[in-house]
Amino acid sequence: MGRITLDKVAKSFGEVNVIPPLDLTIEDGEFVVFVGPSGCGKSTLLRLIAGLEDVSGGQIRIDSKDATHTPPAKRGLAMVFQSYALYPHMSVRKNIAFPMKMAGVDQAEQDRRIDYAAKVLNLSDYLDRRPGQLSGGQRQRVAIGRAIVREPAAFLFDEPLSNLDAALRVNMRLEISELHNNLKTTMIYVTHDQVEAMTMADKIVVLHAGVIEQVGSPLELYQSPRNLFVAGFIGSPKMNFFAGAEAAKHDAVTIGVRPEHLDVSTSEGLWKGTVGVAEHLGSDTFLYIHPEGVETVDDTITVRVDGEMALRHGDSVWLTPQDGKMHRFDGAGLRIG
Repeated sequence: MGRITLDKVAKSFGEVNVIPPLDLTIEDGEFVVFVGPSGCGKSTLLRLIAGLEDVSGGQIRIDSKDATHTPPAKRGLAMVFQSYALYPHMSVRKNIAFPMKMAGVDQAEQDRRIDYAAKVLNLSDYLDRRPGQLSGGQRQRVAIGRAIVREPAAFLFDEPLSNLDAALRVNMRLEISELHNNLKTTMIYVTHDQVEAMTMADKIVVLHAGVIEQVGSPLELYQSPRNLFVAGFIGSPKMNFFAGAEAAKHDAVTIGVRPEHLDVSTSEGLWKGTVGVAEHLGSDTFLYIHPEGVETVDDTITVRVDGEMALRHGDSVWLTPQDGKMHRFDGAGLRIG
């Protein structure tokens, strides 16, 4: 129903090659997240799949059918944008019904789909309200409801939570994940937030300058990043990197250790440092250590410790990587072993 295949798909704007030829398969029912920094090509790739941009080369297949030059309305996909794009003068019911009305769906079928979408999205009590009477999260749910009633082969989400505050982002993240569990429909979700990617995805596609750096499950990317870019992008706080003689001892040009994989002692360890900023977050504390005698890529080493560890600015500490938790990279930035 919703298998999408990209075969040597490329996109150029004039002389600028935004997306070099790439291959990607999204299986039916998967929740796939495109993630990467601003300008990496993730939204452009989504728009190519949707048909909102023309490909410069390659082929897009939806359920084995060539959809490369098929108009957006005939691809069987539904897109949810960053902006809600609701009609302010229409009720929630009429906003949700609009795509069906344009498609000529009969009234009884419209009512059935609206009631189903409203139930799934907890909007049943708001169908007669207008968008201006709703919260930001409720308006986003209306936009999703408008996509659900189209009964698409796949949902395409283009940074749908970026206009919401932090608490609403968390709530909507859970609601969209629950929606996927209920509908079992293919979903492609674009975000620059790797926390959203890690918590929502079945499969993550990490993009950098239009190139797919790695594809895998959240744990695969966390445990076995293919290169320095993925290692530094996936994980919060990001991985610490060490170079020079310390890396050479481990037959690498760069070694990486995640903040949660460093043990802290006030008496002994591998690397010595001084606590700079200590961020106490309750269950966790993030320490930013100024190292002594070890070459790091950044100025500080970030360490994630138990929230009850009583360390403060100026304290001397020793850091030791946990066994088996060190990542090694060669001169090209690729993972070793």
